[in-house]
Amino acid sequence: MILYLHGFQSSPLSFKAQLIARELDALGSDCRYICPQLPLSPAKSVEMAINEIEKHPPDSVALIGSSLGGYYAGWLAEQCHCRAVLLNPVIDPWKIKILDDMPDKSDLKVREWLDFRKKYEKELKALRITRLTDPARYLLLAAKGDELLDWQLMQSHYRGANQIIIDGSDHGLSVFSQYLDEVLLFCGVKNRME
Repeated sequence: MILYLHGFQSSPLSFKAQLIARELDALGSDCRYICPQLPLSPAKSVEMAINEIEKHPPDSVALIGSSLGGYYAGWLAEQCHCRAVLLNPVIDPWKIKILDDMPDKSDLKVREWLDFRKKYEKELKALRITRLTDPARYLLLAAKGDELLDWQLMQSHYRGANQIIIDGSDHGLSVFSQYLDEVLLFCGVKNRME
């Protein structure tokens, strides 16, 4: 089973979520793919995920989390002992420097993030992981061109994990399709790479 966790202000209709669904269909995979609309509350988001994860043996579960969903996926993988693919994951959501340093905080998306962070800071901090118990369970995809997050912080936080550091690209990982085979293989899906 693959559980996809989208990022802040995203949805199951994101291009990465849809690309995975189409690829699994094209491969004729019998892998169950779930991509729910996450609630705004971090605690409710991980509770929803745990309810789904607990229906399956841990070794049959793979999480794919993008941005804030990657933050959740890291915590869930530690709690549930399953694999996780982290796509430009947020590391410490309560202190994203580029947003704090923006002189003009009138942009709607920035204001919504700052409001979210303030309202849910306690829930977010409760999900922080300080070390990986089994780095082999993780695959990090981090783009050097991420305009919102520091790829070096991601690389350091997931030290010892499988890592793909992408030159260029962006926060949304517009080049994700180039890495989809590797992601699915890590998730246990037999694909064109084999």
